[in-house]
Amino acid sequence: MVNKSIEIQYQVFYSLDEMDPADRELCEAAMQAQKTSYAPYSRFNVGAALRLADGRIVPGSNQENAASPSGLCAERTAMFAAGAQYPGVAMVSIAIVGGPDQSQCNFPATPCGSCRQVMAEYQKISKRPMSIILIGKKEIWKFPSLDAILPFTFTSLD
Repeated sequence: MVNKSIEIQYQVFYSLDEMDPADRELCEAAMQAQKTSYAPYSRFNVGAALRLADGRIVPGSNQENAASPSGLCAERTAMFAAGAQYPGVAMVSIAIVGGPDQSQCNFPATPCGSCRQVMAEYQKISKRPMSIILIGKKEIWKFPSLDAILPFTFTSLD
């Protein structure tokens, strides 16, 4: 038997001002997208913004429905929109913000398992890491790739 461990590397920022301009722009787009969230049932509004390799930003927000689980998370809304509108363009980073009643959590809300799995597939298709930025009021976390928040990924492409 061998004991092994996984170490996760990520950056912590305490303000958008500490971030490089491209990441700050992506975070601001996610915060704008949060305003379009439709979450009358959970009252937890999430916004996401996805940067494509060509520099385009695709926003998404969670959209709930009375016929749960017919709604969709912000992350998947953005990724599926990008996949449909810009097929073949790599997804290079995504920023996500969430909180109750259009606010932000003090510390970042993290993506659900379904969203992480979709990110894994798009990262694999893109053949490059997709950085993940999670926004909170007190801290902003930046992960270099999806692998940091979903180790041992699998896709049908494997």
